[in-house]
Amino acid sequence: MRLEGLHHVTMITGDARRNVEFYAEVLGLRMVKKTVNFDDPRAYHLYFGDEAATPGSILTWFEYAGVHPGEAGAGMIHTLQLGVASEEALDFWADRLRGKDHAITREAGSLRLVDPDGLALELLLADEGNAPLRALHPEIAPEHAILGVEGARAYALSHALDVDSPEGPLTGAPKGLLTETLGFTDLGAGEYRLEGGARRFRWAYDRARSEGRSGAGTVHHIAWASRDEDHVMWQRRVREAGGFVTEVKDRDYFRSIYFREPHGILFEIATLLPGFAVDEDPERLGEALRLPKMHEHLRERLERELTPVVNPRTARRERASG
Repeated sequence: MRLEGLHHVTMITGDARRNVEFYAEVLGLRMVKKTVNFDDPRAYHLYFGDEAATPGSILTWFEYAGVHPGEAGAGMIHTLQLGVASEEALDFWADRLRGKDHAITREAGSLRLVDPDGLALELLLADEGNAPLRALHPEIAPEHAILGVEGARAYALSHALDVDSPEGPLTGAPKGLLTETLGFTDLGAGEYRLEGGARRFRWAYDRARSEGRSGAGTVHHIAWASRDEDHVMWQRRVREAGGFVTEVKDRDYFRSIYFREPHGILFEIATLLPGFAVDEDPERLGEALRLPKMHEHLRERLERELTPVVNPRTARRERASG
């Protein structure tokens, strides 16, 4: 039994419209779902990914309008890494982002920037073993498109650092959970790799600069993908390893369990099925507001209270039709 790779990563935004503009229009991802937070239906839950809404490409956001900016610190993910095909693709993104007034740092093999909420992103050369997970956008050639989520970097808690060698490698605390329970490979110096059944994923810990605070531009949780038939066994495995793991939760598009790794980062393990097309036409993903079954009775109120958000594909189609 092994994890399939990344399923999705969920962040917090203070402005849904600005979030959609950046990820769907500037970065060219497909907006694949417009719904609300299961636990707080007053908040949007927006999903972006490739054309087929494939796990491994999915980035999602809870919107809390006007929420204060957050800061990644100890026990929090601080950077997401997105894959591209080549140095030429990185050059394309450097020009595109500068042209849209986004500050970037270009280095060999990578390009760094922050999104409008302050989340750190790194575009880098994709792992050749990962299938490309592209979205289509009229301004972005397929050879330049983002190919999926390649990795994430988090800040370690101080108790996991080698205090005898301040510049030395991170040590031990998460290894049992990551390697023995979840199947990550320890590469040393705080670096790990998940050899998923479908995709590889880079995971790493860095030394924290602060305690951090939740808010706009911070990561809420990261989810790993499980085959449906293995899901309950993952719950049992985490529990037997000493982790506090939730009951299985039905998220309509997948089933989930949640637990925290030793640094306090919220991990989720999510199933691959039924998928994001279970409640709408695959050609129209993310265009209409879809509500969790448990919140459907709130539709009239939510449609009145939520700030209208238009999927850019809907807008382009309407402009083209006249």
